[in-house]
Formats: sequence, structure tokens, C-alpha cells
Amino acid sequence: MFKKSVFLFALAMLMSGCYHAQVTTGLEASSEVYQKKWANGFIAGLVPPDIVDATEHCSNGVAKVETRHSFLNMVAQAITFSLYSPMEITVTCASGMGAVDGDNEPIELAKSSSKEIQQKTYSEAVSVATQTQKPVYIEFK
Repeated sequence: MFKKSVFLFALAMLMSGCYHAQVTTGLEASSEVYQKKWANGFIAGLVPPDIVDATEHCSNGVAKVETRHSFLNMVAQAITFSLYSPMEITVTCASGMGAVDGDNEPIELAKSSSKEIQQKTYSEAVSVATQTQKPVYIEFK
């Protein structure tokens, strides 16, 4: 009876464990999501799943990548004694807003500029970024 209880407790602990990792890029997320529910890994993750090429799925870049083991992924891993260790990968694409590769020409600012000129340059950069909805870079020369 005691062995059976210990076994059931250990089994419950193994099955309730969860792995979840999340990486964010700082870009604004869109509603476009690519999900791979069975990314094949092996030997308890020592052989990771193939790389997900986000450029095929996200035209504006990636906002967030999440990896996790779903309940069914953990069942498959337990049945195979971790020889097969699948995971779920979710890629949330970035929206067009805030894309890093803007088309605006950089605005030049001399390092020795007065406070007035610096303020005017920053205001100009904000104005251009607001109008074009793209980033504006200021080059300090």
C-alpha cells in the first residue's frame, strides 16, 4: 500500500511539472501567431527541435517566442523514458509599428551642439517618426 502511494505521488509530480520559456524582443505584438505543437526533440532535450525560421511566417519580425511542454508532450516523453521529448513552440509576430529597419534617413547632430540645437533636433526626429510611423535615428558626429 505504501509503495503504491509513493508511486502514485511520484507519477503525479512528474506529470504535473511544466516547462515554459518566453523570450520577448520589445517589438509590438500583432495578432499573427505561428504555432508548432509537436517540435521533435530527443534524449530529454539534449537534441533540440529544429530551428523555426520565423522569416517564413512573420514579415515584420518577431515580438515573442514561447516554448513549453504541454500535457500531451509530457505524456509522450514519459512513455518513451525521455528518449523522445517534444515541445510546443509559439511565435508571435511583430506588428508593422516599431519595426527596427526604418526607411528614414538619419538626422545628424554635432556632439558639440548647443542645448537649443539638440532640443530642435530631437523635436524634428519625433515629428518625422510620428508622420512616417517608422523609427528615426540620430547620428552624433
